[in-house]
Amino acid sequence: MLSLVEIRGASGIFSVLGKNYDCGFLNSGKGIKQIMFSLPDITMEESWSTSTSASACIVLIVLLTLTCAWRVLNWLWLRPKRLERLLRDQGLQGNPYSLFNGDLKQIMKMQKEVTSKPMKLSHDIAPRVFSYHLQSIIKHGKNPFIWFGRKPRVIITEPELIKEVLNKIYAFPKPDTNPLVKLVATGLLNYEGEKWNKHRRIVSPAFNMEKLKNMLPIFFNSCNDLIIKWEEMSSDGSCEIDLWPFLQSLTSDVIARAAFGSSYEEGRRIFELLKEQAQLAAQSMMKDYIPGWRFIPTAMHRRMKEINREIKASLTDLINNREKALEVGETTENDLLCLLLESNHKEIEEHGNSKTIGMSIEEVTMILNEVLRLYSPVIGLNRNVDEDVKLGNLSLPAGVQVSLPTIMVHHSPELWGDDADSFNPERFSEGVLKATNGRVSFFPFGWGPRVCVGQNFSMLEAKMALSMILQHFTFELSPAYAHAPVSVITLQPQYGAHVILRKLQV
Repeated sequence: MLSLVEIRGASGIFSVLGKNYDCGFLNSGKGIKQIMFSLPDITMEESWSTSTSASACIVLIVLLTLTCAWRVLNWLWLRPKRLERLLRDQGLQGNPYSLFNGDLKQIMKMQKEVTSKPMKLSHDIAPRVFSYHLQSIIKHGKNPFIWFGRKPRVIITEPELIKEVLNKIYAFPKPDTNPLVKLVATGLLNYEGEKWNKHRRIVSPAFNMEKLKNMLPIFFNSCNDLIIKWEEMSSDGSCEIDLWPFLQSLTSDVIARAAFGSSYEEGRRIFELLKEQAQLAAQSMMKDYIPGWRFIPTAMHRRMKEINREIKASLTDLINNREKALEVGETTENDLLCLLLESNHKEIEEHGNSKTIGMSIEEVTMILNEVLRLYSPVIGLNRNVDEDVKLGNLSLPAGVQVSLPTIMVHHSPELWGDDADSFNPERFSEGVLKATNGRVSFFPFGWGPRVCVGQNFSMLEAKMALSMILQHFTFELSPAYAHAPVSVITLQPQYGAHVILRKLQV
């Protein structure tokens, strides 16, 4: 390699293999016409050394290129095809692996088609919210596999296998969370191992039923505010409203009051931001099948990061202020933030009971359980298989995932009878255990060690709200109502929940 180091007038110095040589320039007055070099003979040893070094570099480059090519080939094709073969060898069926996206394009296309218009008025919503899974089961049997990108996801619908998956939290950990989803929800939802254990111990005491009963006044105030608002709207005896935004506001108001006490106005702002964050995350996830999409700094992704920073700053301020109050011994309010901070400093004994809360609400509980069966907030759960594992008669290789389609299990005639798609609260008249015959066929909040820590909070809030609302109003569906449940992180009405609200004459 020649490297010009210095030029002085009509002469210069250049280097070959670390040795300097002279060169002369013949200038005719119109620019340099010729360069004359004075080179000593390069020895055979130097020539051989140069050739050997060049050959070594070429071999190294070729090896690196082949290694990278092999890894990419293995990542994109060989490993997925090996997993496919291992699953097919056990009799499991599914579509052949398709490069890059697997079945994701077809899933998105089918989901777009079924949600393009409302469905008929029916509780049989699985064909709408889980269309591709349902089609796969019909086509390939009860345990098909679906390709989510490069990973095959095996569908599990048998209660005994669902129980095993949800019980063995270390053999079947939660999948790595999409970085965009982490901006919406992180913590117990996606922590694993000792980190999850630690945070679960801190959080659990705050959601003990005895602690939650002290929050009934908070629930009452939020529900009462909603009822007053509806009474004003129905001053003529009735009115038509969209329930969905009111119930969303009620939920965020209850959580804000319960979590932040007197700071609940700031808590409301946090929930408004979380709502926007969830909508943005859902939009972005629709394009998640595009390789690298989540890392592209689009305007939407930048906005999500801005929201995340604002939420973290607000929560940090709230927690710091409350910790200072605890340190100086100030009397704190009976809210979740206070309880969480206290349980972080000391162990609080859990009572573990679920005695009645002073209200006769057995029928309300039955109704809520039946609604949760038919319209589970989360339509399915997914788990990773990080090491080869046995599940029933299946041998699942590391690298696959399992899918537990909650909605499909909740609507199974085999598990719930011929009226599985009918609204029948009486099936829960003797409790969940009797209704399910002891099987894991009802898990709206998950099941096992990782069951949702907030389920008691949610059920208590819902019971209070439903009991108070039904004491003041009756409902019927509005002609404007369009039945269109859709899953946007959680299940919700695509076009709202329009009803005719009628005030009861007390």
